[in-house]
Amino acid sequence: MSAMSQELLEYECPCCGGKIEFNSTIQKPQCPYCDTVFEPDALKGYDEALKREASDDMHWDAASHRQWSEEDGVAVYTCKSCAGQIVCDDTTAATACPYCGNPVVMVGKLAGDLKPDLMIPFRLDKNAAKEGLRRHLKGKRLLPKRFRDENRIDEIKGVYVPFWLFDADADASVRYRATRVRSWSDSRYHYTETSHYALLREGTVGFERVPADGSSKMENDLMESIEPYDFGEAVDFQTAYLSGFLADRYDISSEACSQEVNQRIKQTAEQLLAGTTVGYATVIPQHSAVQCRAGKVRYALLPVWLLNTSWKGKTYSFAMNGQTGKFVGNLPVDRKAYWGWLGCLAVGITALAFLLLWCMATLGG
Repeated sequence: MSAMSQELLEYECPCCGGKIEFNSTIQKPQCPYCDTVFEPDALKGYDEALKREASDDMHWDAASHRQWSEEDGVAVYTCKSCAGQIVCDDTTAATACPYCGNPVVMVGKLAGDLKPDLMIPFRLDKNAAKEGLRRHLKGKRLLPKRFRDENRIDEIKGVYVPFWLFDADADASVRYRATRVRSWSDSRYHYTETSHYALLREGTVGFERVPADGSSKMENDLMESIEPYDFGEAVDFQTAYLSGFLADRYDISSEACSQEVNQRIKQTAEQLLAGTTVGYATVIPQHSAVQCRAGKVRYALLPVWLLNTSWKGKTYSFAMNGQTGKFVGNLPVDRKAYWGWLGCLAVGITALAFLLLWCMATLGG
């Protein structure tokens, strides 16, 4: 047995996954399962590409963060009801928890925790938050009318929410199994030829300020929904910006957030590379790897207006981006209106189906 045939016995076919053998008749490597024939040089290049494949390697440097000191003039308050910790300037005598509305008590000066690197100041005030809620309710056909009329705002709080911002250059590579299909006919038969390809796509993508919510009190989907922020207006952190507002104290570390961010970066890089695999009938990813270089983490405070309303004994929470005004929040549904709308939709679909059947019958006749 030749050295080439010995190596091929352990080689996997990129088309079907079977073990490739050396066909002595045609003097070329061939898969006995799908009959694909390979050029030795092409197979060697593919083998070398497989040997170079790496695994994910995504690490972050968070060692350069500053820490609070007592001279910063920042106090920390703790809610006895939900255990939330609120940060504000030391001139605040008393306040209420922005999450549950209960009074909070001062614990003391904040020291030892990480100090924010940057922040985006509030651009919109409390009146803009009220107007945002009014716009949010407008035009909602399935919203109970009494909710719109009787709903009252219980609490509005401007809160700086802690976020971790991740920066990195990501080297990504993805290997795909792809096919192209060609069909033709003669006077007797119809032919279909399927060509199989092993595709390798590589590239570098720069990521800046990939955000991750650092507060367990904030719902992640709510915070993601009010993105994005314009970081062109970001400034270095200054205690003066806290005046009149509260700041949530982070309770999720950057290390705990990194897995979610790594997955977000990996998915984005894979989507970008997938966009280059045009012109094939099928494209199936086989392996992917992302390595991050110069990964850094920064700590930021971003402005959010939180609004709580109550109706029929239930609390409804809303959030508004304090910079852009983007407003989100869940609303109750009028059951009667919902079933009426669903019934109208069903009638419309049924009528359309009958119309299509009538047209087909008419044309067929």
